Amino acid sequence: MGRDLASARLGTTDRGGPASPESTRAATSDGSLSICVELVTGRGRDWWPRPGRVFAAHRRHTFAQLAEAIDVAFGRWDLAHLRMFVLPDGIDVSWSAWRDGPAFPGTRDGRSSRLDALTVGTAFAYVFDLGEDWTHLCTVRRPDPRAVVPQPSQPPRPDRGWGDLPDQYGRHRADDRICAAAPRGSSTLLSDLPPILPSWGAQVGGSPPRAAGVAGGAAARRW
Repeated sequence: MGRDLASARLGTTDRGGPASPESTRAATSDGSLSICVELVTGRGRDWWPRPGRVFAAHRRHTFAQLAEAIDVAFGRWDLAHLRMFVLPDGIDVSWSAWRDGPAFPGTRDGRSSRLDALTVGTAFAYVFDLGEDWTHLCTVRRPDPRAVVPQPSQPPRPDRGWGDLPDQYGRHRADDRICAAAPRGSSTLLSDLPPILPSWGAQVGGSPPRAAGVAGGAAARRW
């Protein structure tokens, strides 16, 4: 039963096909979604104030489409990295299946998992590059009635944003060398976040929040 519930929430069946309309909840009658994405960490540092972008999306968009839109909006140019979404209730949506290989064991395929699993108020995480740990807080908001809703055949798009966007390798000039990211330590700048990733949220008794699923092994547990 639990597996069926997770499939329904992600808009897929256990065989990877679309779930019936009765098993999902639309955000609005026209299918519009508004998703605020804020950059939290990356390359060993916590970004504050957090740069952000607000995306207009359709509930029939997939998580793969949302990930690609986020990467474009945040100025990433080297896209040959693993990515994943971490949703509430232990549901993970992995990146590897959006390219050539199978999804990580125990995760959902981002190419078939749709955004109609999301409802207003839902908070989840997006992680780009499991080595550099670019983590993002994603929050579903009430759609702006003035926003133009992209159709499923069009990618999600940002309609508002703020903040300075860092280069994904920390370079400031074209001839700068790529240097290794500094290791991260604990930070009070993450205490306001929901405990979706192990480093997020208030640490009680020295114990981190739940691990981000099984995907990525040791790399996933670094968050």
